[in-house]
Amino acid sequence: MQHDDLKRQGKWGLIQVYTGNGKGKTTAALGTALRAASVGKHVAIVAFDKGGEHYSERDIIRLRIPEIEFFPTGCDRIDPVTGTFRFGVTGEDRREGERALSIVKTLFAEAGHDMVVLDEVNSSAALGIVNEADVLALLDAKPSHVELVLTGRNAPPSFIGRADLVSDVMLVNHYFYRGENAREGIDY
Repeated sequence: MQHDDLKRQGKWGLIQVYTGNGKGKTTAALGTALRAASVGKHVAIVAFDKGGEHYSERDIIRLRIPEIEFFPTGCDRIDPVTGTFRFGVTGEDRREGERALSIVKTLFAEAGHDMVVLDEVNSSAALGIVNEADVLALLDAKPSHVELVLTGRNAPPSFIGRADLVSDVMLVNHYFYRGENAREGIDY
């Protein structure tokens, strides 16, 4: 079946990209995953560069939505004492990025999911945590029935060029710039 025919028939298997400098890329992907689960689809979320236990959505999904599986990867970038965020990329960050890519390859090989979300893969590629070419190889290896969702700032043009849907989340205003901290249940 040709790609255009697939789109016209409304079947699964497209590629979505959520990028931009505004808040809401992961939130949009979580909403998409929730919709898929609500109609009985099996979803995997592979979180790139999101180590630690600071992400409140994981617990509620693990407890109440068995159709969605979480695979968090990455080093914890938030210092538990000071609450500050660690910038920069280390060798351990890159090893965790490779682990995330390996998880996605395994999910594709097992063919048990209808949707796979690669949360923060765009920014991980832009920062050099993962190799852009390795992510493109994953796009090539994606089973035809799997809806693939890529999130994160600075999506490389190559990802955007391969996508069937691209949403650019624009920053207009953010409370962070007036000194407000990230808020549990809203930002993480």
